[in-house]
Amino acid sequence: MDTESGTVEGAVADGRSVRGVLDRLGDKWTVLVVATLAGGPLRFGQLHRAVDGISQRMLTLTLRHLERDGMVHRTVHPEVPPRVEYRLTDLGRGSVPLLQGLRDWSAAHAAEIGAARAAFDGRHTASG
Repeated sequence: MDTESGTVEGAVADGRSVRGVLDRLGDKWTVLVVATLAGGPLRFGQLHRAVDGISQRMLTLTLRHLERDGMVHRTVHPEVPPRVEYRLTDLGRGSVPLLQGLRDWSAAHAAEIGAARAAFDGRHTASG
């Protein structure tokens, strides 16, 4: 067993904690929201316009999850109407190079992936 605890239970617990983080960071909206906030703090409406295709509900959920995980800080300014800004925390900024790399890799290989999907779909549609 190659875990800090050296037990099966420890390995299972480690796997669960890593899986939870990867589930969050691997989400397409998380990648896009974090990459957008890497440019600096934004208000909800600005963020909504900047992240193409995200619904208000999904943006709200994504921001709440990121805030809960300590990656995003939400600041409510005491103004009328209230002004709410979102910014990356140090933890969130630490994830930017990883998520940016994933986004860049995805963009660089989009055509290849699209061709592979089309070929796969063609084989499986024709046979099934």
